[in-house]
Amino acid sequence: MLTISLPSYPSLRLRRGSGDRTEIYDFLRRRFVSLTPEEWVRQHFTHFLVERRGYPPALLANEVALSLNGTTRRCDTVLYRRTGALPRMIVEYKAPEVALTQAVFDQIFAYNSALRADYLVVSNGREQFVCRVDYSASPARADFLDDVPAYAELG
Repeated sequence: MLTISLPSYPSLRLRRGSGDRTEIYDFLRRRFVSLTPEEWVRQHFTHFLVERRGYPPALLANEVALSLNGTTRRCDTVLYRRTGALPRMIVEYKAPEVALTQAVFDQIFAYNSALRADYLVVSNGREQFVCRVDYSASPARADFLDDVPAYAELG
């Protein structure tokens, strides 16, 4: 479909849906969803997290609703902690042709004002930016990392 820098996963399943549109199977939601460029990135990235970085699929969720200033928004992917329903990481995806600008970071930081996750990731499939939020600093500070940490490295 689209050229991205994430590993390829032969387990990705595509099919023709209603109206002759292409759909891709979302293994986290356990259903087929419309294949868009952003969804292509999401499916590759979630497979990458599980298969290459050891993230437990049971702790990941796609399209997580949250209330932000009285408006319902959706986080693309959330990694939850093993205990409680507290988010550990938020991932925001864009289509490969969308530049990862300050507006994208503003979006994920706004989501994080409600969720207070420790890690924030933005990806367009070609490049990824990862940061760890240090809440002990005043004000809180985002420290950028070189790569997506393995699940075991999250601490």
